[in-house]
Amino acid sequence: MAATFTCHVVSAEEEIYSGEVQMLIANGILGEMGILAGHTPLLSPLIPGPVVIRNADNEEVIVYVSGGTIEVQPKEVIILADTAIRAHDVDEAAALEAQKQAEHALHNQSSELNYSTALLQLVEATAQLRTLQAMKKKLGG
Repeated sequence: MAATFTCHVVSAEEEIYSGEVQMLIANGILGEMGILAGHTPLLSPLIPGPVVIRNADNEEVIVYVSGGTIEVQPKEVIILADTAIRAHDVDEAAALEAQKQAEHALHNQSSELNYSTALLQLVEATAQLRTLQAMKKKLGG
């Protein structure tokens, strides 16, 4: 059996995941990172997107995070995110609508603040859709 470590994914509202894992893949500001047991300590901001967790039973769990922070220790990883949602709980229709509205707002901006807000909404909606695509690919559909 592969070496494991404890992983906690926590949002502002609740703990989304807690358990022993073999591997974790997340997107930091410098790119994608893979974490295994015994990893060198690390603290990094996360960008919106999927976090792929391979649990102790060798099953994949995919969680969408809106950004946040990852703290890696040799025997524990903690992800703190404003928003964290299990991929199967992401509403695809709502994410598509949010993406469409954000793109529309980007084309019709009236101020720099509106542009920044629309761009952030577009990034988050696109990241949610990427997470759904990763889950569908994993399930073969």
